[in-house]
Amino acid sequence: MNNQEQPEANIPSLLPVLPLRDSVIYPFAVLPIVVGQERSIRLVDDSMRSRRLIVLVAQRSRNVEQAGPDDIYRIGTVATIHHLVRAPDGTLRIVVQGVQRVRILDFISTQPYLVARIDPAPDQTENNVEEEALRRVAVDLFRRMVEISPDLPNEILPTLDSIQDPIQTFYFIAGAIQLDVDTRQELLELEPLEVKLRRLVEILQKELSIREISQRIQSETQERLTQAQREAYLREQLRTIQSQLGEGPEQSEVNELRRRIEEAGLPEEARKEAERELNRLSTIPMASPEYAIIRTYLEWLADLPWNKLSGGTIDTQRAREILDEDHYDLEKVKDRIIEHLAVRKLREQRVSNLSGQEGTGEQNTIPSGSGDTLREPILCFVGPPGVGKTSLGQSIARALGRKFIRMSLGGIRDEAEIRGHRRTYIGAMPGRIIQGMRRVGTKDPVFMLDEIDKITVGFQGDPAAALLEVLDPAQNHSFVDNYLGVPFDLSQVLFIATANTLDTIPAPLLDRMEVIQISGYTEQEKLFIAQRYLIPKQMRAHGIQDSELRFTEESIRKIIREYTQEAGVRNLDRQIATICRKVARAIADGAAQSIEITPDNLQEYLGHPRHFHSTAERITRPGVATGLAWTPTGGEILFIEATMMPDPHPRVILTGMLGEVMRESAQIALSYVRSEADPLGVNPDAFTGKTVHIHVPAGAIPKDGPSAGLAIVAALASLGSSRLVRSDVAMTGEITLRGKVLPVGGIKEKVLAAHRAGIKTVILPKENEQDLEDIPQELRDQMRFVLVDNIEDAMQVALTELPVLEET
Repeated sequence: MNNQEQPEANIPSLLPVLPLRDSVIYPFAVLPIVVGQERSIRLVDDSMRSRRLIVLVAQRSRNVEQAGPDDIYRIGTVATIHHLVRAPDGTLRIVVQGVQRVRILDFISTQPYLVARIDPAPDQTENNVEEEALRRVAVDLFRRMVEISPDLPNEILPTLDSIQDPIQTFYFIAGAIQLDVDTRQELLELEPLEVKLRRLVEILQKELSIREISQRIQSETQERLTQAQREAYLREQLRTIQSQLGEGPEQSEVNELRRRIEEAGLPEEARKEAERELNRLSTIPMASPEYAIIRTYLEWLADLPWNKLSGGTIDTQRAREILDEDHYDLEKVKDRIIEHLAVRKLREQRVSNLSGQEGTGEQNTIPSGSGDTLREPILCFVGPPGVGKTSLGQSIARALGRKFIRMSLGGIRDEAEIRGHRRTYIGAMPGRIIQGMRRVGTKDPVFMLDEIDKITVGFQGDPAAALLEVLDPAQNHSFVDNYLGVPFDLSQVLFIATANTLDTIPAPLLDRMEVIQISGYTEQEKLFIAQRYLIPKQMRAHGIQDSELRFTEESIRKIIREYTQEAGVRNLDRQIATICRKVARAIADGAAQSIEITPDNLQEYLGHPRHFHSTAERITRPGVATGLAWTPTGGEILFIEATMMPDPHPRVILTGMLGEVMRESAQIALSYVRSEADPLGVNPDAFTGKTVHIHVPAGAIPKDGPSAGLAIVAALASLGSSRLVRSDVAMTGEITLRGKVLPVGGIKEKVLAAHRAGIKTVILPKENEQDLEDIPQELRDQMRFVLVDNIEDAMQVALTELPVLEET
């Protein structure tokens, strides 16, 4: 390839150097420069007396006043001074023309100005096809930029067309566009010419895109302004015509709101309030802030479902099929819903027979004198997480043929969230109850109030107190939201509340609800739920066909036993989802076409087991007993540990984050064991002169309640008699100093926890016998239940016969 270079000019090897702050001078360019520094003025004067040649080099930073050798670039341009003018202020105006690119080798002098040894560095050109193509692209891009840019005069194009040399073309275009100093210096230093042109094309394309977008934005903005001005003019004309006809825009909007309110079918009191506000609205200018407030209020009144119902024909058989299809077990809940539907169906039939107007919208009210309006019940589902409380509400709505809406109450601390804000406040809105009714669009939805036990009290008021009127069947037919200011009928809304525990729900609020307990599931129930609901759901969600994945029954049981420890099935659902993700990846990668999950390969998908429920070998020394506890997340087994040591000042030590009630149970248990030592087989002097320490493991978790009293007695009796508590026995019950065993709550949850832990025998208070009916029959067949009403009977079952022999 024939490489060519820019022909060298007759340039001496030593020349003065003039640093430039904000510019880079290119070869062939003719530009004016203002010289103001004393040393620069002397440099120009000396050059004018010689060959008029100077080296122009850009400074690395414009903030340097007296640039030295380290403050300037090493590539610059030799320029000829063509013209000089001295200004009155002492500065010089010179006109220079770039001659050739040079490279500074070293500096031979810095005083009175910079003098450097230079080496010519002409631009290399190869004059090949690609170089010519780049030149033409650069010219075309620059031509388009001139056409759309007001800062580039059109007269520049004829000059560009007259230039045929690619080097001159490059420097002409690079000098004409606006670039920062660093980019200009970069273009000066690049070589050969092909690289320079390629970089210039990139810059031109970017700058052209920016200018085209800016021009489009300006054009669109101008069009919008023009259109807005035209519309404003026409609107003003329309306003003048309407004012002369008495039909202003305010009146049109008032008429539209009046029509919507009439179609909404407001009750008498709400209709009077709407009429009053409509009359006010017609007298207020649209520009007034009060106009927007009143209009928003009237829109809320018009949009609320004052008389729109969604419930269809009641079919109890179909409703039962839907409930069974969506949820396994939960028989009490399903029976309660079916009973409610049956009552509604009979009342509708009675109204139809007596009035002869079936389907006229009177199905919810029986004739006067025959009884009160049918109030919807307020149901409250209480149970641990993952047992299906929230999803049950959706199934109920589907079974009733109604719309469903859910509202989470967790963390709400402002009363206005329920009752709304008064209209006197800026930005006031109705409460979330009314907002939900407007969103659902019907008067009789299934309204779920989730996590009602997690409402908090803040300085803005008590939300639980605001819910009293909402959840009272005798009052919610005239619920008054602070924003609306008129009664709204909530009596046909089926409210369903959910909670994990009843302890944190205020008693007045709890009194207004019908509580339905939803306990945890047995292993067999979880197995059925996984096979029927969870696995098909997760396989559909992960795009897995039935032929591609199969779970054996043993593998599901292993997941339940060793990878989950819960009352519900939420974690079981997560574990199944984990397996489905890994299977989906294997199928997508082509590593497998069909996978069967078995107990042998389960660890490949879920890792090592996380839970081990067997407790047969845990109790190996006296002073340890297994109790049962209820928690908001289900039942749990509770180990009670007791020990004693000689102490000149005997006392009782209680550890494990025990609450006040549980501490009292421990005191009662110790007093009873010491007072009834002989009947329990305890050495009367076992606790004499000794400090007794009672500990409940999991010390970071707070524990309270009276139901651990029986287990504490067993631990102390075991410690005092040197007999072991049976490993397969768990117990629960409150105790008294007389030795009575009193009933406790949460029996089903506690029995389920015992079953999960491998416990075979459970000791319960005799008065809790009726609670065994809630336990599934399959579980009752597998376990033994001992009902006791005094502590001695319980200890006969819990303690082994012979004392533990000490090793010699």
